[in-house]
Amino acid sequence: MKISVIGTGKTGGAIVDLLGDSAVPFNELNKPTVEKLKETDAAIVFVPGDAAEEILELLLQTDIPAVWGTTGYQWPENLPKRVKLAGSRWIIGSNFSLGMNLVRKALHIFGSGSEMLDSPEFHIHEIHHTNKVDQPSGTALSWREWLNRDASISSNRVGDVKGVHELHIKTQNESIYLKHEAHDRKLFAEGAIWAAKQLINDSTIMPGLYPFSELFDKEFALQ
Repeated sequence: MKISVIGTGKTGGAIVDLLGDSAVPFNELNKPTVEKLKETDAAIVFVPGDAAEEILELLLQTDIPAVWGTTGYQWPENLPKRVKLAGSRWIIGSNFSLGMNLVRKALHIFGSGSEMLDSPEFHIHEIHHTNKVDQPSGTALSWREWLNRDASISSNRVGDVKGVHELHIKTQNESIYLKHEAHDRKLFAEGAIWAAKQLINDSTIMPGLYPFSELFDKEFALQ
């Protein structure tokens, strides 16, 4: 199995390290071509948003599946149709943590199940490294969306913290906590590789464009 890795920044570099000999890395010094991409079984793309358009057009000329971790790019409205017509299968995601997707499932349960609690209060707290500018984090906002409850959010910026998110549900007589802590950014690389292998091995995935969460949910339902 050979997997093209387009973009070898922090996450792309971690993907190359984890794949070892299965990785076929591409970057500014070794640019991908249609011919080179067709020699691999799938592609994982982690390029900046301003470089996405060129890679997108290249991949549409191949029949290999692709996993996209690119952010800061406005995906064309007709992209799902183009991917389907090309007979390809693409996964797009902004957070490839498998653990975080388990948390998403748990938050759905907490949100709906809290109807049985007496006047629950919801609070989400997130901690990240000092270089992270946005507050609250996009993930904290996603937690509130997945919970589907009116939750307050607080933020801290400390040292080189990779990412901590915690939900506190409080009633008069009890507290419930749910916490996720990222120890290494390799967790995103692991999830992207998992997605690529699913595309390679699962022939039941039809041509089209899918969010990472949908691929996760498909596999989760089989467990």
